[in-house]
This record gives sequence, C-alpha cells and structure tokens, in this order.
Amino acid sequence: MLSKLKIIPLGGLGEIGKNMTAYEFGSDIIVVDCGMGFPDDDMYGIDIVLPDISYLRSNAEKIRGMILTHGHEDHIGAVPYVLRELDVPIYTTALTAALVELKLEEHDLLYNTQIFTKKPGSVFRLGCFTVEFIHVNHSIPDSVALAIKTPVGTVVHTGDWKIDVTPISGSMIDLTRFGQLGNEGVLALLGDSTNVEKPGHSDSERKVGESFDKLFVGCRKRIIITTFASNVHRLQQIITVAAKYGRRVAISGRSMENVLRVSMELGYMEIPEDVLIDLDQANRLPKEQVVILSTGSQGESMSALYRMAFSEHKQVHIDAGDRVIISASAIPGNENMISRVIDALFRKGAEVIYDRHTDLHVSGHASQEELKMMLALTKPKYFIPVHGEQRMLVKHAALGRLMGVAPNNILIADNGSVIEFGKKGVSMDSSVSAGAVLVDGVGGGEVGSVVLHDRQRLAEDGMVVIVLPYSSYDHTLVGKPEIVTRGFIYVKEAEELMAELERVTLESVESCEDAHITDYTGIKARVKANVSGYLFKATRRSPMILPVITEI
Repeated sequence: MLSKLKIIPLGGLGEIGKNMTAYEFGSDIIVVDCGMGFPDDDMYGIDIVLPDISYLRSNAEKIRGMILTHGHEDHIGAVPYVLRELDVPIYTTALTAALVELKLEEHDLLYNTQIFTKKPGSVFRLGCFTVEFIHVNHSIPDSVALAIKTPVGTVVHTGDWKIDVTPISGSMIDLTRFGQLGNEGVLALLGDSTNVEKPGHSDSERKVGESFDKLFVGCRKRIIITTFASNVHRLQQIITVAAKYGRRVAISGRSMENVLRVSMELGYMEIPEDVLIDLDQANRLPKEQVVILSTGSQGESMSALYRMAFSEHKQVHIDAGDRVIISASAIPGNENMISRVIDALFRKGAEVIYDRHTDLHVSGHASQEELKMMLALTKPKYFIPVHGEQRMLVKHAALGRLMGVAPNNILIADNGSVIEFGKKGVSMDSSVSAGAVLVDGVGGGEVGSVVLHDRQRLAEDGMVVIVLPYSSYDHTLVGKPEIVTRGFIYVKEAEELMAELERVTLESVESCEDAHITDYTGIKARVKANVSGYLFKATRRSPMILPVITEI
C-alpha cells in the first residue's frame, strides 16, 4: 500500500497555546513545536498544561527530529517534559536554541539532548522530509516559518508571524520566498489564526517605542514596566528610551534576566554602558533616575509585578511615587488575574497605565489583510487554519474561501485529527489521542482527571469526613461517628443537619450488619452512597464524602 502524508495536530487547535504538530510519511515523523498552555480557572492547583504525546510515544522510533519555529512558551514550553520521554534531536534558530538550553539545564536534560542551530534560509533533510527555514517577523527575534517538502508536495507551516516593514532589528519578512513557493506549488498551508478577528494590518513594534518616549518625557516618578519576558524588541526599546532620558534600568524576574543575558550574548540587543544596575543600586537612586523592568504582564501569582502589587517583593515597594506601565495584552483567560494586580497597584497609590489605546502594545501576529496576503502569495491547494480558538479557525477558513481556496479543500481540524493526503485527495476520517496533560508543580507530576475532578468538587461543594470507631476485636461499631465538614457548612449553624447525617450513617452501618457485610471497604462504600444521596436531597449539593474507619 502506498504511503500517505499525515498531518496530525496534537495541540493548538480550538485553544490558545500548547502548539504541536506531527508530520508523518511512511516510517518518518517530524514534530513542529512543543508548547505549553495556561490552566483554566477550574484547573485548581495546575501550573501548566502540556500536549498529550501518547501517539508520539508509541511511534518514537519513527521520529527524526523536533523543529521549533520560535522561542515563545506556547511553542517551546513543553520541551523539557517531552524530552524526558522522547530522545529526539532539536532543530531551531540561535535565540530559540539558547532559550531551550536554559530550560533543559533547569531540568538536568541539557547534556542528553542534541540541538542543531540553523539560520533562516537553511535547508536540511530529516528522513523523507526536506525542511526550509523562512525568515518572518514576530515579537521575538529568530522566528521562522517552515517549507516542508514531502513526497506528495510542499507544506507551508507559518508558525507565528506578521509583516513589519520597519522591524527593530533584522529585515522584513521574506515575502519573496513565500511567493516563489506559491509559484512552485504549495500542497497545503497551515496558517496562524491568532489575530484573524482584527481587521487591517498589525502595527510595527516601533510604534510602542514612540509611546514609551511620550511616557518618559517630563516624568519625575520611578517607572516600572512589565511586558512579556521574551519580547526582546520591546526590552531593547525600553532600555534605549531609559538611556535617552538618563535613567538606569534594573531587572526583576528570573525569566527576563535570562532572556536579556542570552540576547546580549548573541548580539540581538545593544545596551549602552552603565545603564543596567541591580535592584539594590536602584533603591539608592532618586526615583526619577530609575526604570524597573519586571515580569508579570499576565498577572501570574509568582511573578515580580504580582509580588510588588501585594507587598510580597523583598526589594521593591510601590507607592504614589511610581508610574507602572503594563505593556502587553491579556492572553485569553488571564483577564481576571491582570485586573486583580491592577486594582492592587491602584490601592497603593501608584499611577497605572494600561489602556490599550495608548499604543503600549502591538501584536506579533498577522491581522486580516496580512493573512489574506499569505494566502495570495502561497496559493495553497489545501488550507488548514491552526493556532487559535474555534471561532478563530472558522473565521480564518472564511478568509481562505474569500482568497479562492476551494471550500472542500479547507479543513477545520481538532487536536488529534489525522489529515491524510494521497493521490486521490485528502481525508480526515480518523484521530489519535490528543488531550491535555496537567502538571502540578515544577517536578512535572502529572495530575489525572480523577484528581482534578476531586479538586473541582472540593472547591464547589466542600467535603464531609465521617470517622467510624470500630473494635479491633470483633469489628463492630463501638461509638458514635465523628463527622467533620470543610467548605460545606458551618457545623454550629446546622445542628439538625448534622444530627440527620449521624442518623443516616448509623442506619447505613446497621444495614451492613443485616446484610452480613463485614469488610471495611464494603461498609465505607455503603455509608458514602447513603450519606451522599441524603445530602443531595436535603441540600442539592454534592460534597466529597470520605468515610474513615479507625480500629480501637
């Protein structure tokens, strides 16, 4: 049987983040990106969300390499967790490679991993696939799109991109190469859908630098700015403006310190001499001479800005003499966390500047007119919108139809969909496991659905613990049950309900004796079922019931 090209999204479809796509032909697989996602509000205690790599794990011998398009967390954040289970080489650009190395070093995986650094324009072969890196503009340097030549045709995988005709560093996106590929023939385009709802074109990053200049001129306050730690161009502009107005710059946040150091080492940032200082030095200078660059633009509870806002930071104390600038847009789902931090900053008397209309942030993703241009240049036979929530994929599909792609050739897939290309066309009839792996803690302990469900029940309805004292001699109940509640009711205000719970418990134990149920597991199961049923009827709530038998 002749082999078919399979494109299998394992993350990034119907969601923001967790980007990962497998390309398979015959006995060869390549993996594009390996990102993490942010937990939803109901994922209690979860730190990060990873793609399910069950399919890759079961086909590990076929994997020829992992290709990373750029250094953002939603494209590289899962790398150390995946490489614990898969021994695969990584192919990427210099800055992305340096950021990945920092992650692998933290997880003690660096010396076991092969990382091959490639420049935009590089072409290399992995199994039956030939991969070409194409320079694109994005909010982090060294971002690339991919042209993947397969035995059945060329696939263009855009990664995250925009058109910036005046980039802070480097050159404009290589539109010429996309046009050449379109003329040669593109089988399929996998296009970033993040900004499809935004009409027009995305603004140049230089626009943000102009806004900073206006906020610095004449300001006598200490300036604290938070932005994405990986936005090297933004960091460069802030430091340049600070130096222009005679301010020194201190960094708060390990991830930002790491990005800054790596970017300087690789030549992606030029920092005037004596501008950078540490926080202790900054505290000894007049406020009008200081800028603090901080992590925490998404309101993360462990970030530097969060700790400043809630008086948990050991070195930075915010008051009315501070101007706080939030230079980032909210990742969907993080709005409430950001609002809490902003409110806390206002309570401290700080001036907080966060309104989108002040041009403090521009997107790194292509808007509608740019997305149309990509479709026009590449002229794909098939179009697969990726990287976005469901409404974004659907709207991007509509753009594809507008640009002339045949409606039957536009595929809105789900994570796990197996998209097969063969001589007779394309099919999407099967799927593989592609859920979410929930990680609790830095150690990477995976949290299963049962544990998460328990946490959700505890958060919503609380718990009831029923302690049953049994004789170790004849295994009979020797006293009244002790009933303890947490997060369910306040015991002193519900004496009647507690008395009823005791009655139901005792009746359950008696029914076990009548039915000759003597094993503790069976007794606890009956108590749990009866108490749970009673509580739902009486309160319309379903707390977690935990019967405990103690032998006396």
